[in-house]
Amino acid sequence: MNPNKRFAALASFLLALLLFITACGLPFSTAAEPEVTAIPSATSAPLPTATPAPKILTICLGQEPNTLYPFGGPNAAARSVLAAINDGPIDMAGYEYQPVILTQLPSLENGDAQIVRTPIQSGSQVVDADGAVVLLEKDVRIRPAGCRADDCVITYDGTTPIEMDQMIVNFRMRPDLTWSDGTPVTADDSVYAFTVAGDPKSVADTFLLDRTQIYEATDANTIQWWGKPGFIDPSYFTNFWQPMPKHLWSQFSADQLPAIDVSSRSPVGWGPYMIQEWAAGDHITLAKNPYYFRAKDGYPKFDSLTFRFVADPEAALTELVGGRCDILDPSIRLDNHASLLTEMEKGGQAQVFFAPGMTIEWLGFGSTPAAYDDGYDTLYQKDRPDIFADPRTRQGIAFCLDRQSVVTNVLLGRSTVPATYLPVEHPLYDPNIASVPFDPTSGMSLLDQAGWKDTDGDPATPLVAVAVQNVPAGTPLLLNYYTTSATQRRQAADILAKSLAQCEVGVNAQFLSQTELYAPGPDGPLFGRRFDLVQYAMGVNGVEPPCGWFTSAEIPSASNGWIGTNVAGYKNDEYDTACRAAKLALPGEQAYIDSYRTTQTIFASGIPAIPLYYRLRVSAARPGICHYDFDATANPLWNIEAMDSGEACQN
Repeated sequence: MNPNKRFAALASFLLALLLFITACGLPFSTAAEPEVTAIPSATSAPLPTATPAPKILTICLGQEPNTLYPFGGPNAAARSVLAAINDGPIDMAGYEYQPVILTQLPSLENGDAQIVRTPIQSGSQVVDADGAVVLLEKDVRIRPAGCRADDCVITYDGTTPIEMDQMIVNFRMRPDLTWSDGTPVTADDSVYAFTVAGDPKSVADTFLLDRTQIYEATDANTIQWWGKPGFIDPSYFTNFWQPMPKHLWSQFSADQLPAIDVSSRSPVGWGPYMIQEWAAGDHITLAKNPYYFRAKDGYPKFDSLTFRFVADPEAALTELVGGRCDILDPSIRLDNHASLLTEMEKGGQAQVFFAPGMTIEWLGFGSTPAAYDDGYDTLYQKDRPDIFADPRTRQGIAFCLDRQSVVTNVLLGRSTVPATYLPVEHPLYDPNIASVPFDPTSGMSLLDQAGWKDTDGDPATPLVAVAVQNVPAGTPLLLNYYTTSATQRRQAADILAKSLAQCEVGVNAQFLSQTELYAPGPDGPLFGRRFDLVQYAMGVNGVEPPCGWFTSAEIPSASNGWIGTNVAGYKNDEYDTACRAAKLALPGEQAYIDSYRTTQTIFASGIPAIPLYYRLRVSAARPGICHYDFDATANPLWNIEAMDSGEACQN
């Protein structure tokens, strides 16, 4: 069917359904309101009291959770369900961390975190100057106590007594935490989680585990974390392992936990709801947790919660209008239905939430293909010409990309064009970074300065190299552009190819499957660094700025198994130094702010990749739902206990 006709048909159907529901006086909720009728009586007996109907919240997910086991790699839908079972333990919203089951976030200021000078013996495990966990021995490069820069790094001689900095952090849990089966949550449950994560049979991220020296309970509600000497972690206040119910899970081995129901399908939690039923392929039902630590304050507001699995976005929108979904979770891919959602919002059929998220859509330059790793071939010219060696070429192309048109026409103006790798709202964003507008005149001027010329006077043909560094004369500026076949990316690539054509830059767009684009190196185009231009996405789950994305250490290559985020092959020693300095500083220190802003300045001038737009997180809710605080940086259901409906929303 023609896409426009399909859109119009769906919109008409939804509008008709809404009018039908309204005309018939049907409530949006599927829970029937009890009808109470007063019956006349000759006696003075009191009339029966109506029992309020239970308040039911129905959230529709775009997929069925793959597991509810925290170390099982839960998908987006599972993370939403887990937010209802486990409150926190630390929430992130508005680019800030908030303690939930901790009495406070530890900090150097409140004394729950400290950096101490520790004598180190030869042969002890330490974190070296490059951030690797090593044994302290002769010729190892380390930072002695008080050193958090590159200019004070020393090479250990193997004998001289040495002291290094070590972080010690106390995490204080609320004393009123209880598992949904009535058992108290204690510090031992967090230590148990740490133990499970460290088991060789577990599938868990080992970065923090490898850099942890001690994780122990110092009393019933306090955990103490010791980093290994030399590890100064800017996000130390998050180094708390989410508690696991030791009284229920410890009878099983670490390799059993991902598969058994008690941990993967019906885990107990300390949050507002608890699992009642999981009907495979259809729904998960939860009830109020009577032991929730905020129950005395009237939370959660709903008596029961149902997660339904509705993969098709159009079906989900129909269910929303029909009252069979109260909230559409962002795991339902609604970003291609922005126009319809906007019309529904205008018509009062739905509340719609568009949040530019923590994920950026990138256009990467193949500045240093993998073929250059053994040296660029200038003699026999077997390698692809080094078309991006001159930064003016990359800068010129940036001016020739109409990114705002993509935001306006594909994302309906709901996102923005980034200036750097950080969102504008991020507290470390550098407001002095100048954005690059769509300006074909400036773009062609820069390309001309780099040696790309219009030799035939035909604006329909690409510019050719006349005096371009490392590019044979006569080479046309015709670029292979790789991305996936997703609708949004096809639309974006079409707009960008047309805007590049205004600068006489040719584009050969090739749309691949996800499997093809993200195939491992050396054969995959993205991780094998085999492209001229590539459109892809990268995002983060935390607040710490991801400057490491573009460091030399992150270049995928044969030496690291083709794993890394710096697919452009960008190398800049000053950028690497600034990023390393930022990671050695702590939040609140001036060096922390200055170093991250320096990385943004270097990035903006070097342009290893062009940030196209922030990927949207899209959600929707019925008009009667309130306190659904959709946040770009948070789990979509981070405050599920406060969500409400009906008369309570008028207060």
